Amino acid sequence: MAMSIGSSSSDDAINATINTTPLVDVMLVLLIIFLITIPVVTQTVPVSLPKEQNIVRQTKPENIEISIDQDGGIFWNTQPVADAATLVERLKKVSVLVPQPEVHIRGDGKARYESIGRVVFACQRAAISKISFVTEPPARS
Repeated sequence: MAMSIGSSSSDDAINATINTTPLVDVMLVLLIIFLITIPVVTQTVPVSLPKEQNIVRQTKPENIEISIDQDGGIFWNTQPVADAATLVERLKKVSVLVPQPEVHIRGDGKARYESIGRVVFACQRAAISKISFVTEPPARS
């Protein structure tokens, strides 16, 4: 009795290619799972974002207009203010008036946020209750 260890026919040659059909099936199933679960995972906190408004500014003589130039200089109406401490003292004097005047802050577009933040902080220290930022509306095309 003889035993044949190898095959001598050419029909039984070794197939060295990878069958990719199961791989494609698994990848499609994973893709579908990720597409279904991603919207569930990305939840956000529900907030009400502000809408853009253009409110006409009421110019009253008692309103205070503080301007900040691009170099960080502070101006009370058109008069320069020496420093933030002087600004706080001037704001404290007007904060006790009834009705309290509004403070309109006009910041140069190239001014540093730090300079404008100092003016807002000075208004807070002086107990000013109404602060407005004066902006220029975008050009209509």
